[in-house]
Amino acid sequence: LFDNLVISPKRYPNKVAFHYYGGSYTYHEVLQHVEHLAGYLEKELLVQKEEKILLFMQNSPQYIISYLAILRVRAVVVPINPMSVTEDLEFFVKDSGIRNAIVGQELLDKVIPLKEQNLLENIILATYSDYIEEKEAVGQLPPEVSAPVIDNSEVVRWNDVMGRLMEPSEYTGESTDIAAIPYTSGTTGLPKGCVHTHRTIQANTIGPFYWMNYSADTVVLTTLPLFHVTGLIHSAFTPIYAGSTMVILTRWDRDYAAKAIEKYQCSHWINISTMLIDFLANPNLDNYDISSLEVTGGGGASLPKAVGEELYKRTGLRYVEGYGLTETMAQTHFNPTDRPKMQCLGVPVFDLDARIIDLATGEELGPNEEGELVVNGPQVFKGYYNREEENEKSHIEIDGKRFFRTGDIVTMDEEGYFFIVDRLKRMINASGFKVWPTEVESILYKHSAVQQACVVSAPDEKRGETVKAYIILKDEAKGKITEEEIIEWSKHQMATYKRPRIIEFRDSFPTTSSGKILWRQLQKETREKAKN
Repeated sequence: LFDNLVISPKRYPNKVAFHYYGGSYTYHEVLQHVEHLAGYLEKELLVQKEEKILLFMQNSPQYIISYLAILRVRAVVVPINPMSVTEDLEFFVKDSGIRNAIVGQELLDKVIPLKEQNLLENIILATYSDYIEEKEAVGQLPPEVSAPVIDNSEVVRWNDVMGRLMEPSEYTGESTDIAAIPYTSGTTGLPKGCVHTHRTIQANTIGPFYWMNYSADTVVLTTLPLFHVTGLIHSAFTPIYAGSTMVILTRWDRDYAAKAIEKYQCSHWINISTMLIDFLANPNLDNYDISSLEVTGGGGASLPKAVGEELYKRTGLRYVEGYGLTETMAQTHFNPTDRPKMQCLGVPVFDLDARIIDLATGEELGPNEEGELVVNGPQVFKGYYNREEENEKSHIEIDGKRFFRTGDIVTMDEEGYFFIVDRLKRMINASGFKVWPTEVESILYKHSAVQQACVVSAPDEKRGETVKAYIILKDEAKGKITEEEIIEWSKHQMATYKRPRIIEFRDSFPTTSSGKILWRQLQKETREKAKN
């Protein structure tokens, strides 16, 4: 993966790699910054091969530079959602055995407690404003981008690291090196690290170059979060491979996005349906020229048909949907750009063997039959980090090949296009973020008034799905605490995308004879209530 950044500056040394709120940096400059950070990691922090490093930051030039610098010293990136709270971070740090972190300064308060507990040794702190040129920006800056520099003796500042001009030793990386361990939720409710090598990530880096027609002339609007596999691949790694230009947004802003498309002539924009819905709902959209867009698409949550039609009416573009998982480093399926189908996962991407199996027998099924999607391909991860039991459960052997069980129920039409039917896993997909109900329930149980909790997904026009919690209050709390109070309490206990947006009090839950809560029944009630 690092070699992609070596080759592009050789081809296009003076070409702009990214625009960032008025700041512009060439491929040659980006490579220099990566080398200086890698030199510091290797020679000052003594980072070793396969050492895990926490990357906790929002979209920024420093995010991309940090990711590649970690790979440059053959270490392993552990990218974490910036909405995570200190308790989440403590789990990741302990689970992966992390001692060093590279952090965006607005997130420092969440990380410092781990250093105070001696769980982290070193923190490199990035200030986004170091890379901007405010007078050249096309709109208002997000607060975390315009924030003044934080002075803290417990950290090393990014600019101080760059000022050292340190150079790393010769690069000797191999395609089989572990590159990253992004985390996903698991069947136990605890997040699981997905072990990806340079080869598994490179497979999906190169794929979109051909599939989505990237080139050195491509200008990519980078709005999807880069900690997320789809954002990283389509909005950073594939553009670097192609020598394309990236226009990076730290925080989603529909007006800034429209202005950026117009000014920089953005051609490619991979997003998520909620982002596109908001973009098209902008009453000022007609004031901007967005005709440079050639490709727009995404995954994570299905795009409502009406929104797809609105996009086509405004731009003449069909939304290109795809499907993938953290375990597959983004896409396993994509719609052909010249013949996409609406609300469809698409067809298998390069070198992918996708099959549908019967849940009960494991037998392979044919067209128009519903079953579990299983995949084998070069982008499939090497397994969950230190989770041998989960690795066994999540794989199946067919025709002598090892297939990953996605847990999603799909069907395939006669033309080979795949469509999702249901999720076998009890997962909530809120704006593309995966929420595991068991985890949310375990946090709700910490509230002194909560006797029992059951979390389900509720339909949401903007987020696709949102989190709803059914709660049985303790007798002494009944009539004394409100739904709004629990929602407010939740804001301080878990990441924003995880917290319940809807609370419903109940006196009892439907249960099995053994006392297990029948969550599917509550889920069904929620969906039926939404229809009415």
